[in-house]
Amino acid sequence: MNDTLAAEALERLVDIPVEVTVELGRKRVTVEQLLSLKSGSILELMKVSGDPLDVVVGQRLIARGEAVVIGDRYGIRITEVIVDSKSISSRKVNEEEN
Repeated sequence: MNDTLAAEALERLVDIPVEVTVELGRKRVTVEQLLSLKSGSILELMKVSGDPLDVVVGQRLIARGEAVVIGDRYGIRITEVIVDSKSISSRKVNEEEN
């Protein structure tokens, strides 16, 4: 595909909304542990306080950042962009992280 066709194809896609997820962390639990969760239960995550948060689109890691408070809402300040438009399809979130 030449650059002109690629640019035209990208232009048609830029207005499509996508859901962005910011992950605080992940943890693998057993079904028994999952069923025993109740209000007040705590799941200890493997990330350390101060570690960057993962910004994910469609199970693909696209950036990392730090949590910020904007008024009474949370936000994320991007500190590292993991992918660009050419490599967005080549990297997946590490699903083995506990």
